[in-house]
Amino acid sequence: MQTASTNIYKRLCNKSICEISLLLNIPRSTVSGIITKWKQLGTTATQLW
Repeated sequence: MQTASTNIYKRLCNKSICEISLLLNIPRSTVSGIITKWKQLGTTATQLW
């Protein structure tokens, strides 16, 4: 069984930041920030410092 997040991942994994931005209707800077956060921290969850 595939979850919604798995389906989203498969749909977006080979897309550019611009393509993801257009598909999700969110700013490119938001997409870039989320990807950067994932690469640095391994999560996109809000960090409590």
